[in-house]
Amino acid sequence: MIHQNLLLVLSLFFMMSLLYMLSQRLKISYPIFLVIGGLAISFIPGVPHISVEPDLIFLIFLPPLLFEAAWGSSWNHLWNWRRSILILGFGLVLVTSAAIAFFSVQIIPGFTLALGFLLGGIISPPDAVAATSVLKGMSVPKRGLAILEGESLVNDAASLTIFRFAIAAILTGQFVLEEATVEFFELAVMGVFVGLVIAHILYFVLRYWVKGSSITTPMTLIAPYLMYIVAEEFEWSGVLAAVSGGLFLSFRSSDYLNYDTRLQTKEVWSTVGFLLNGFVFILIGLELPVIVEGLGSYSMEEAIRYALIISAMVIVIRIVLVYLSAFIPRLLSKRIREKERSPGLKLPFIIGWAGMRGVVSLASALAIPLTLNNGSEFPHRNLILFITFAVILVTLVFQGLTLPLFLKLLKVEEVDIYIPEEEQIEAIRLELGKQSIEYLDTNYSYEMGQYETIARIKEQLERSVAAAEATSNEDDKKQALKSVRGLYRKIMLELVSLRRQGLNKFRLEKKYDDEVLRLMENNLDLEEARLNRD
Repeated sequence: MIHQNLLLVLSLFFMMSLLYMLSQRLKISYPIFLVIGGLAISFIPGVPHISVEPDLIFLIFLPPLLFEAAWGSSWNHLWNWRRSILILGFGLVLVTSAAIAFFSVQIIPGFTLALGFLLGGIISPPDAVAATSVLKGMSVPKRGLAILEGESLVNDAASLTIFRFAIAAILTGQFVLEEATVEFFELAVMGVFVGLVIAHILYFVLRYWVKGSSITTPMTLIAPYLMYIVAEEFEWSGVLAAVSGGLFLSFRSSDYLNYDTRLQTKEVWSTVGFLLNGFVFILIGLELPVIVEGLGSYSMEEAIRYALIISAMVIVIRIVLVYLSAFIPRLLSKRIREKERSPGLKLPFIIGWAGMRGVVSLASALAIPLTLNNGSEFPHRNLILFITFAVILVTLVFQGLTLPLFLKLLKVEEVDIYIPEEEQIEAIRLELGKQSIEYLDTNYSYEMGQYETIARIKEQLERSVAAAEATSNEDDKKQALKSVRGLYRKIMLELVSLRRQGLNKFRLEKKYDDEVLRLMENNLDLEEARLNRD
């Protein structure tokens, strides 16, 4: 149990931090480095084995990771590419699971169809964290990143639903397709319902009771667990509850977060997400020797052969289906051809090759029960775990290391028309600067005539607008704070508020990218924090 190995867990967190820093220096994606590092640590003599209760895997790791992914998602991107996201998120998972199920029965002696679907459900969902960490800092079309991130929100729910039904079929020995279909829609719809209900309750509390309070961040940490546990208590989808609740709270976050709580929440969730993701990736490497020891009647050669064949299948199936999902709808629908630019041949390959497995696959595999209802050992459990770990290693290390090479060789260009991020930032600053000048003329014309330092605010804004860049003269600001500190600070805070309202308007108009608006909002938060400290 983890609580019996607290020193080891803390040591792993420390090692994880060191490996992360080393990966940054070597410019290798940190999930790849952590998996390899965990594997190396496991061979150190005297390192005890970490054993995590299967029932706790989903509860500890999944809710916050799913919530964080939903929190950082772009609503506009999710909506714009909803067709591709849904096709890959549900269709790819279902087809991959079915293909793995029927194929594994043919090559693995004693394997049943239910075990095949269990394995397929575990290894079918790609991991967005692994993909985006590999692609970080590289020139990737926005459509590709949006589809990869959006797909991860949907495919987790689809794969874990298949996992759930497969486990139930193995434990009870019964599976009726009609009942499973009805139950699937029930747990999906009700899971979303629970997530949204709890999110609305938390939204009301955060906005009208504790707005601006330091308790806001702890409440956002509690939220995913609350959504997940309540949904699972009614045997509905806790995954969809956490995702739907996270999307809603993220979309309405400007209503209940001020500059201070937004900065705090961002930093806390960034840390929590890194620690949880990092711990799971390093756990992949640590657990592999334990799984190898438990293979039982299977030889190492057999297990490796099964794992490599299934890994190759997973990679090929994804690439083929990504191409089919990209071009079949265009062939069938003239409206799609007119509305969307063709993705070309390069981008679908990159999306297909970026299907690296990670956190959800590991959590699902470790969550397989140790025994059946009658107390007997769960059949082929360690072989399923070994294949899962092998698929994660192959896709994460092999595809993760080669993905940047393919990007350079293929020279994938932006397929859609986007205004460059730098131009969007300048355009936003220009519009907000003009609004600020108009506000000063309307509300502080007298003060600008009386005080040179106040008039200097307008002069700075006018120079900024004229040059289309936001420069700030710190010496002038310091001098202004000395002479008319209170008035200067009041006006600057009002201008921050005005610009924040402008950003909210841009968000509703969907005029600029969500990522750009978040960056500008973060800059305003930092400016407001500085003004309130002065």
